[in-house]
Amino acid sequence: MKLADLEMSRQQAVIMARLVGEVDMSNADELRLALADGIPNDAQAMVLDLTGVDYLDSAGIRMLYVLGEDLQARRQRIQIVVPGSSLVADVLRLAGVSEHLGAAETVDEALELVRQA
Repeated sequence: MKLADLEMSRQQAVIMARLVGEVDMSNADELRLALADGIPNDAQAMVLDLTGVDYLDSAGIRMLYVLGEDLQARRQRIQIVVPGSSLVADVLRLAGVSEHLGAAETVDEALELVRQA
């Protein structure tokens, strides 16, 4: 497995972030900082696409919780994208992340959810 690659772009007031690869204790803090730094104050939300994540350990779960808290403090939303059939979805569901931050099956669904809020 390879460590995660991060791609970010902007669609109007929403920051689109996509992680591909592995998120573990070796890169979780660095990824969280990059994600937090990548969302400007004028953005309303971030859609974080995890469909390309092969592996997520407890450090990755913590990263998502802390990132969610960081954005909430800035009055910004985060919406995670993870297919329900993936192993990462099972991990997030068991850890309560999906419920806490909100999870969608597709990027389009996530965009619709953040725009409705």
